[in-house]
Amino acid sequence: MVQTARNSATPAVSRRASRGRTPSGRPNPIDVHVGARVRLRRTLLGMSQEKLGEALGLTFQQVQKYERGANRIGASRLFDMSRVLDVPVSYFYEDMTEEVEAASPRNMVRATEDPPQFGENLMAQRETLELVRAYYRITDPQVRRHVHDLARALGPSDESEK
Repeated sequence: MVQTARNSATPAVSRRASRGRTPSGRPNPIDVHVGARVRLRRTLLGMSQEKLGEALGLTFQQVQKYERGANRIGASRLFDMSRVLDVPVSYFYEDMTEEVEAASPRNMVRATEDPPQFGENLMAQRETLELVRAYYRITDPQVRRHVHDLARALGPSDESEK
């Protein structure tokens, strides 16, 4: 009888271990996206992982796991994060690509591709975040406008902006 209980528990354990992962075992791209948005907002606010963790009653290691998408963020925790980071819950799902949307759990059985790498996302790069934070620390609106104009002038022209 004990043998049967162990055998019946084994499939549940493997199902539980794979929950929220792609068939290849990688984190769900939606969880990675939400984590990247947490990191983006936290960094734009100049908040450390430690401070966010303290505000939520977590360790900074748990915040790191959430930001990488290694651990899923539950609904109540996401609600708390939205309050601490002063954004609506919907913020965490903004700018999601179609590829990431296609990785919804209802589509995961059909998923065969690796999740997109967010290192290529310009808004998730440290340099971009530091530049945006520095830009918004400029208190004089005229100076801020000049910096904006300078950056636009230095970059290649975009025909689509006409």
